[in-house]
Amino acid sequence: MPTLLHIDSSADLTTSRTRALTAVFAETWTSRGADHTVVYRDLHRDQLPHLQSVAQHWPPRLRGGVEVPASAAALQQELLSELLAADVVVIGAPLYNYSMPSTLKAWVDHIHVPGITSPFDEATQPLAGRPAVVISARGASYDAGSPSESWDHGSAALKIVLGESLGMEVTVVATSRTLADVVPALGSEAAAREFEAAREQVRELASTL
Repeated sequence: MPTLLHIDSSADLTTSRTRALTAVFAETWTSRGADHTVVYRDLHRDQLPHLQSVAQHWPPRLRGGVEVPASAAALQQELLSELLAADVVVIGAPLYNYSMPSTLKAWVDHIHVPGITSPFDEATQPLAGRPAVVISARGASYDAGSPSESWDHGSAALKIVLGESLGMEVTVVATSRTLADVVPALGSEAAAREFEAAREQVRELASTL
């Protein structure tokens, strides 16, 4: 039974581009058949705490006897189990101040665990080769050759964590100029074209992964 882990993190509950695009992904995924299931986690509505102990960066066998509160350990295990059980992951990752939302960063801190999800001692990469689709919405322009081309540190960090460390096959779908309605110089027509292109790319990925 193919399972999609669908994650949203936008604080905008009404007009979010990333929420709209992850919804398209999930709808296309489930349209492939009743066996295509979805596990959904909204990191804004149901916010995760920060790590309670440095020991949570490691699996129990590598914690040197440091105890993690039972509730914190149970939540981290729940998040790890969700991720490890997923065949495909789609993440709504709007760009906030050139990086990912803090709610999404808290999720990353819980699931990036050397010795469980990334290599350390005898552990390998249990998620190697599994698809992860990162959907990024950026308020301004990040066109190739522009001064701000490399300012999207949110997608870059997720590509490192999910791709390099966890070994997943990461695809970034980006739509920019989302502030064109309030900053006309960005170009509302260009913004609309980017969003439509992103929507078509999302449908294609959800149909084939």
